Amino acid sequence: MDCVEVCPVDCFYEGENMLVIHPDECIDCGVCEPECPVEAIKPESEDDPDSKWLNHNTEYSRIWPNVTQMKEPSEDHEEFVNKTNKFAEFFSPNPGKGD
Repeated sequence: MDCVEVCPVDCFYEGENMLVIHPDECIDCGVCEPECPVEAIKPESEDDPDSKWLNHNTEYSRIWPNVTQMKEPSEDHEEFVNKTNKFAEFFSPNPGKGD
C-alpha cells in the first residue's frame, strides 16, 4: 500500500483483497505508479480497449471505503506475487476496512 501513502488527493479505495482508484478524484500526477510493487497501476492512456479497468475502478470506488494510510500487507501476500490470472480467480467484491 505504498501507493496510498504518496497520493496527494486520497483517491484510493479498499476492497477485501485489492485497491481501486476513483478516476474522478485522481489528478493523474503519476506519483503512485512507481510506488506500486506489483506494477498494477497504469495510466488511463494504457487502459485496455474495452475500458474494463476504468469501469471496475469507477464502480468499486463508489462503494468501497476510502483508504489514506498505508497498512501492513496480508500475511499471505508473497504467495500471490507470481500467480497469473489473479483477478479472475481471487477478486472479491467485498469492501475492505478503510481508514
